[in-house]
Amino acid sequence: MYRRERSVALKGSSLALYNNLSVLPLPAKRLTYFASVHGATVSLVSAAGDGTGCAHRQLQAREGGLGPSVVTQAAWCVLPSRALLVLASWKGIQMYESDGSALVYWHALDGTEASAGMVLFARGIAATGQRFVCVGTSSGSVLVFDVPSKGTDIMLSEVLEQHSSAITDIGAELCEQPEGAADLVTADDSGALCVWRSGETFSLITKIPASESACSSVKLWNGVIAAGYGNGEIRLYEAAHGTLRAGVSAHARWIYALDLAPLSGKLLSAAEDSFVQVWGLSHNADTESIEIKHCHTECVTDTLICGARFCNPEGTAFAITGFELSEIIRYLQV
Repeated sequence: MYRRERSVALKGSSLALYNNLSVLPLPAKRLTYFASVHGATVSLVSAAGDGTGCAHRQLQAREGGLGPSVVTQAAWCVLPSRALLVLASWKGIQMYESDGSALVYWHALDGTEASAGMVLFARGIAATGQRFVCVGTSSGSVLVFDVPSKGTDIMLSEVLEQHSSAITDIGAELCEQPEGAADLVTADDSGALCVWRSGETFSLITKIPASESACSSVKLWNGVIAAGYGNGEIRLYEAAHGTLRAGVSAHARWIYALDLAPLSGKLLSAAEDSFVQVWGLSHNADTESIEIKHCHTECVTDTLICGARFCNPEGTAFAITGFELSEIIRYLQV
């Protein structure tokens, strides 16, 4: 059971973009960072556990002096040696220090990669392995960046080409995985999923075919893929072979965000039907069975919910954003 806590104010508001909320907990500082996107601006907020003592920063996405750019997603990528705030936009990809204080890298998208009449943009962000940050594009490519433990010597090391539709989201396994196990999953507008193993070169493990709905959000946990679709359905796949193991009609309308709490297996889903759902996942590797059970429901009346994230690895707190809301709404387990 969760109850609503003090909201965190935003300097602006949130646009109706997939996964339009990122959260970075900093337990040592007793702070949590939040990021939400509106147009060319990313609103950053740091707040104490009770939602007080907020500090605000706004980033204006600018690509190499080319002027403002519409941001499609902002997300923190946490690697073993460092954390970066990554922005995806119409013009390219920017990487900042975790507090947004300094730009450390930018990558301009090549307009020649786009099909005729199609706007090229980046969307879908995740960190995987020991040093890689992956970002998707509207052409279906996934750009893999090799990030050093410090400094600005970031380089594009590989481009993954398996999708024929625009990338919508990327999920990565956050915990150490057995040798050869899947640790990255990419999703696109056709509903297709690709499952990867990271390394000096990335290997495609399996491909899940397109479906009748776009896959707007995808997560990877303990060898299980959780995928949210435009028809309101959540599907659970076995990552090793792409086998569908469970499905649930979770929402009445388009799912905009999923999140997984790695230490508990809780799954958070949010949609444009104004509902947020908390689910419990269990995975028996010996029997290859995956189960999902409903745990909690919250309704934010007349709100298109566009972002939802757990605020800690245990999943005892979560936060949401909504279209044109000028606040981040927080919930705490009781």
